[in-house]
Amino acid sequence: MARQAYENDLQRLKEELLKMGGLVEEMIALATRSIADRDPEMARQVIRMDDLIDQMDGRIEERCMRLLALQQPLARDLRLVGGVLKVVTDLERMADYAVNIAEITLRIAQDPLIKPLIDIPRMASMAQEMTRQSLDSLVSQDVKAAEAVCLADDPVDELYSALFDELIGFVLQGGDARRASQAINLIFVARYLERIADHATNIAERVIYIVSGQRVAHQLKGRRMETGDAARSPES
Repeated sequence: MARQAYENDLQRLKEELLKMGGLVEEMIALATRSIADRDPEMARQVIRMDDLIDQMDGRIEERCMRLLALQQPLARDLRLVGGVLKVVTDLERMADYAVNIAEITLRIAQDPLIKPLIDIPRMASMAQEMTRQSLDSLVSQDVKAAEAVCLADDPVDELYSALFDELIGFVLQGGDARRASQAINLIFVARYLERIADHATNIAERVIYIVSGQRVAHQLKGRRMETGDAARSPES
């Protein structure tokens, strides 16, 4: 009976984590759409949703601490509960980036876009899918699926790099402060999406550790850019 109660607690923990992840995915989608549609109300909706994320973060942390204190899990279960504590931090940070994007919408909503938004929605879609797959791999304890998420980060980094080069061109052209300002804001949007993808990769790497007990080496281009090419990227 005690074991069944413990398994039920673990299942509820996973369900709450998936619910939090689903809300983060929705925030990313809405924030990106608010930019494309220049919709201030949609941006404000994203900002309001952040309170729900904070509440979920607290509830999941409490559930994890209760499991650790009362059930004293061992081996993989201990790594799972400890991993969830870190995953909610990743999700909370991803939600913050969605809010950052929404705040940029509020800054530029009155101005026409300097270019059609094609790559930014693509990046958002890729980041959302990585988030979903990383959480699914955590719940299913699927190392192969987690590894696929890690591999999916490189195309996001490449898209960010190409978009950075394109947008910085608007800045270097000079002569139009509005265009230059919007280009810089869109660079930040792209950077936030790239960071969201990195956090999804963090989750996938933790899944590999939870299941195998092995920590994977960080070989991500995004992290190399942070440490070796900081001048090129906006501050995260």
